[in-house]
Amino acid sequence: MILAIDASRAVTTQRTGTEAYAYHLIRALLPLANANKHTVILYFNQSPNSPISPSPHHARMIPFPRLWTHIRLAAELHLHPPDVFFTPAHVIPFSYRGAAVATIHDLGYHYFPEAHTARQVRQLTWSTRHNARRSRQVIVDSLATQRDLAQFYGISAEKIITIYPGFDKQLAPVHDQTMLERVQAKYQLTAPYFLFLSTLQPRKNVSRIVTAFAQIADQLPQQLVLAGKQGWLAQPLLAQIAALPESVRRRIRLTGFIDDVDKAALLSGATALVYPSQHEGFGFPVLEAQACGTPVLTARNSSLIEVGGQAVCFVEAGSVVQIATAMLKLAQHSAYREQLITAGFANIKRFDWQVAAQQTLAVLEQVAA
Repeated sequence: MILAIDASRAVTTQRTGTEAYAYHLIRALLPLANANKHTVILYFNQSPNSPISPSPHHARMIPFPRLWTHIRLAAELHLHPPDVFFTPAHVIPFSYRGAAVATIHDLGYHYFPEAHTARQVRQLTWSTRHNARRSRQVIVDSLATQRDLAQFYGISAEKIITIYPGFDKQLAPVHDQTMLERVQAKYQLTAPYFLFLSTLQPRKNVSRIVTAFAQIADQLPQQLVLAGKQGWLAQPLLAQIAALPESVRRRIRLTGFIDDVDKAALLSGATALVYPSQHEGFGFPVLEAQACGTPVLTARNSSLIEVGGQAVCFVEAGSVVQIATAMLKLAQHSAYREQLITAGFANIKRFDWQVAAQQTLAVLEQVAA
């Protein structure tokens, strides 16, 4: 089998959910494909910042200034047609007519169109419909996304395959106090602290986290650390923080994007991860926190119900009162935190990149046959 993969999202400098999925899945997939005597070609639009493949023979770097997928990658696939093309990040070249498999991660724009421009909603709607229909099989991260594809686009259940991602096995509890203090000093924060770890955008519900924290700040010593790059419509959040009383405002830290090498220490030092997102296609921060022995507060919605299982503190995303009450409980009840930590270590055993790669390769082999 000749397998072509769009690896462009796997080589971005600051990987978030979709980029992390592409990076880790491709790295796990390559040895399995090699063992099965398949030829794998990875297509990049820029030079990889870190080696994604042990062999340079896998990589083809084909830069192009605009519309790389639909023009440059499409031309390459026409010139060198594979048995199957796989995109781990939604998009199949419009003109490509060969066998294809796409992973579709998230249909959150249907639930929160206000978090996007009208043009983005139109593009996402068209693109998702095109990619779902063009794929011989569609891979999704969660049963929640499987249901969304069926509901919004009429894709049959037989065509959709749910394959849970894994998590970065390099993430583990950090007990070295020097390392914890080094990372805290780097991002100018002090323990104890609550941690939000994701892009700052409306769908992530950061505004309600800030409101909840402001209501209980005088009852606990924790800081609130908002760790992540600023996304779409972050400005109202910054204005909300700026309008808080100085006594609360000075205890809220915005760190910007967190380097991967610092993530384990940042998570390990937190009282809890506070992640009551309004909608997620998967929700990697939940597993990352649990892998580091950090309790998780998250929302009872979308894929977060599947990912969290029985190992998180669930709240309703729209309830500031529930978020604030849960934060107080996590700050004040060490036995409850320990219960969630133990349950979290058990929960993450359900998610493994090696298993995800095996299941993905089986789908690709079936489509190529």
